[in-house]
Amino acid sequence: MSGQPDTHLLIVDDDERIRSLLQKFLRRNGFWVSAARDAAHARRLLDGLDFDLIVLDVMMPGEDGISLTRSLREDLATPILLLTAKGETSDRIRGLEAGADDYLAKPFEPKELLLRINAILRRMPPPEPEAGAMAVLRLGGVRYDVERGEMWSGTDLIRLTATESQLMRLFSAHVGEPISRTQLVEDLGRDGGQAQERAVDVQITRLRRKFESDPKQPRYLQTVRGAGYMLVTD
Repeated sequence: MSGQPDTHLLIVDDDERIRSLLQKFLRRNGFWVSAARDAAHARRLLDGLDFDLIVLDVMMPGEDGISLTRSLREDLATPILLLTAKGETSDRIRGLEAGADDYLAKPFEPKELLLRINAILRRMPPPEPEAGAMAVLRLGGVRYDVERGEMWSGTDLIRLTATESQLMRLFSAHVGEPISRTQLVEDLGRDGGQAQERAVDVQITRLRRKFESDPKQPRYLQTVRGAGYMLVTD
């Protein structure tokens, strides 16, 4: 599956060779691609342009990729895919906690990066509401519009990342029913395995912070021992 010509990607990596290689490869696959050499350069581009997805290297001089992800997440919901060092599990978990949607360990095959990018972009368009799905879910002082895929607190829109949006769609289609971690990994288009299940746990923790008054004692997005996670509403 190739990208759409109106899909704009931002590559942020201090290695000029990797930037150039990824730009050429992704352009050949139908994307519009910009590149930045460090966090400061990326911020300048983000000030003036809208991107559909950011591919961001963790290890950069100055501000690193995890710090930049955390900072961008304060007011930006654009999907972020982190490039991490091989075997650095701590980087991946910290990156997900900071708000990244996915990660890929270096070295990687460009084809695998393309598959990850397309998997994240597929999560973005709001689907038609499933039959029987409630139009608006009430989660205390927060409401979730199922059709629009939007979460609101009063008149304030709560920004959801691509992964958080996908999780809410999955849970809202199965209110009151537990969904296993294995199923969530599969529905998010990830490879299986314990590492990905741990990644889902991190994303659930982040999602809870968006609407739970006490995320450590969740009322709405509950952990069901031995069965996974379950969304309940008021």
